[in-house]
Amino acid sequence: MKTITNLLTSLILAAWVIAIAIISIQNIKPVSLRFLTFQSIELPIGVMLAFGVAIGAIAGAIIPLFWRVSSKRQRRYSSEDEEFEEEF
Repeated sequence: MKTITNLLTSLILAAWVIAIAIISIQNIKPVSLRFLTFQSIELPIGVMLAFGVAIGAIAGAIIPLFWRVSSKRQRRYSSEDEEFEEEF
């Protein structure tokens, strides 16, 4: 089962890389992003997409780690509460 998961993950990542490469080649004109009062430097849209995908992949890998830590803490606290209730 883990092999299938790794294969699907690799295929999805490869598809994103290919899509970014195609869009990058077709859109070489530099663009800048503007959010509220902030504005980025002018970069080709493919570079912007690559940064966005990289940040999303990193965030997608880090966020589940925080969920695991918080769920372990909740289980530990709930098991301590149950032990406390059993004593009385």
